[in-house]
Parts: sequence; C-alpha cells; structure tokens
Amino acid sequence: MAAVWGRMFRRSLSGVRQLSAAAASEEHQGARMWKILSFVVAIPGVTVCMLNCYLKAQQHSHERHEFVAYEHLRIRTKPFPWGDGKHTLFHNPHTNPLPTGWEDAEEH
Repeated sequence: MAAVWGRMFRRSLSGVRQLSAAAASEEHQGARMWKILSFVVAIPGVTVCMLNCYLKAQQHSHERHEFVAYEHLRIRTKPFPWGDGKHTLFHNPHTNPLPTGWEDAEEH
C-alpha cells in the first residue's frame, strides 16, 4: 500500500515540475499577448472613446434650462459662512442657480 502511495506522490510531484517549467516558458508568451492586445485593442478603443466624447461635446447646446423653483431643492436654513452667504463655495453663475433663480437671467 505504501508503494502505491509513493508512486502516486512521485507522479504528482513530477507533474508539478513539468507544469512549472511549462509556465516559465509560457510567461513570455503571456506578456507578449498582453502587449499586442494593448496596442491592437486598448489604444484604438480609448481613441474611439475620446473621439466620441469630442463629437458629442461639439453637438451639445450650451443653453440653460428654464429655472423651476422646486421646494425640495436649494433649501438653506442659514447663510453660507463665506461671501454674501447665498453662493456655494464653488459657485458657477452659468450652471448653479440661486434659490431665487439664475443670477444673470437677463444676459441669456
């Protein structure tokens, strides 16, 4: 019985040695495959996505939507501690309306 287990153990070790030797030779092939995939798939894919974003940005209209004073938006129980207290810290008058509406509504 011990001889059978010994043969099985030796076979399993010899298989591991062959697999590890095969893995070492295939390591170069794996790196080469990923390098080729990077140049053939990833770089053109990123380029197509960049082109898509650029073309969508060119078609986008820069007009603001009409201001609707919803009750649940822009609730301010106390003024902000900076400036006049009405504007957020990173306020942009073109994209962020105040609770009463757009600041420069007469310009647009």
